[in-house]
Amino acid sequence: MDLFAKCDAKNTPLGKYSDVDEGYYMFPKLEGEIGPRMNFQGRQVLNWSLNNYLGLANDPEVRKADADATANWGLAYPMGARIMSGNTTKHEQLERELADFVGKEDCFLLNFGYQGVVSIIDAVLDRRDVVVYDAESHACILDGLRLHIGKRFVYTHNDMESLEKQLERAERLAKETGGGVLVITEGVFGMSGAMGALAEVIKLKEKFDFRLFVDDAHGFGTMGKTGAGTGEQLGCQDGIDLYFSTFAKSMASIGAFVAGDHKIVKYLRYSMRSQIFAKSLPMPIVEGNLKRLEMLKNSPAKDKLWTIVNALQSGLKENGFNIGNTETPVTPVFLSGTMTEAGNLTQDIRERFNIFCSIVIYPVIPKGQIMLRIIPTAAHTLDDVNETISAFKQIKAKLDGGEYKFDGIAEQMPD
Repeated sequence: MDLFAKCDAKNTPLGKYSDVDEGYYMFPKLEGEIGPRMNFQGRQVLNWSLNNYLGLANDPEVRKADADATANWGLAYPMGARIMSGNTTKHEQLERELADFVGKEDCFLLNFGYQGVVSIIDAVLDRRDVVVYDAESHACILDGLRLHIGKRFVYTHNDMESLEKQLERAERLAKETGGGVLVITEGVFGMSGAMGALAEVIKLKEKFDFRLFVDDAHGFGTMGKTGAGTGEQLGCQDGIDLYFSTFAKSMASIGAFVAGDHKIVKYLRYSMRSQIFAKSLPMPIVEGNLKRLEMLKNSPAKDKLWTIVNALQSGLKENGFNIGNTETPVTPVFLSGTMTEAGNLTQDIRERFNIFCSIVIYPVIPKGQIMLRIIPTAAHTLDDVNETISAFKQIKAKLDGGEYKFDGIAEQMPD
């Protein structure tokens, strides 16, 4: 069988929707200046779908730092991978400042978050090692585990009894193979907004011998007194052996980092194939991230963010909406409905109410559920919150009344 014909025949869970108004439901285009109000399909919409927690994406100081660095360096410098010819004092400065901020001895810059997590897992584990991971781990963690040729066990989301059982199995197997045990979880789970049970996981180190790797992409910059992340929020940062985050969320940039004790970070510098065989982060990105980190540490944006988060989440709950157990800025709104209703609801909220948020459906969540995923930012206003809650009340009434069952564009979407 022809390889491409096979790919076309099997498709993917999301690919089966590729012919349903691509550019509207899938791969939509938000245009204009980044912020709470952007253009979609020729109209201005109130936008709740950008990972720009602290509102830094369009901050004048950030824009100037990006522009100045680009003018000074261009996008080519430094050339080559860092291990060969692409290292600079600015890269090292950013690493030192990040390590100090998150309370770790050392830090290693990564070109991308997703790629970085995959490569960390690949570098740390060999065939003798055993990994235990949370059932709701992000796709980058799952893809990293695909590269692991040793044994892996999954525990029920944030369930310490389940984790303990899996650790018993992992420890027995690791003793037989002569390997070690790695536990992987997240600081903030990006769909539900729930925090990982980090303190409880770390407590199990008293009983089991393992290392802990935490993906805190959504916690860095938003959680903790200083914004140093979920470990700071929960008072257990010291128990995290490998702390990872990306610049793509709170810092509205590109790239990532991993921090920990000096020995393990040095090992990763010489072992991560995604960095050894890839060009170094361009200087404008590095200098821009130095400015973003400075502002993350010193600006009042985090307080502004939480003002919006608290108003939004309390307003939704007061009006009878189910937002799950989120304890973080990530705000899911759970509704019941079919794929067809999800499509028509999406069209209505964008066309009639001029609100853009991510609509999450099966296979990301179970069939029969619709999730409206809202990402508040420091750039939003309380008026934005009130407008959104008012619109959601009308949409929910329509959904409950069966108004989204009619034939329309979304009717083409399979149930």
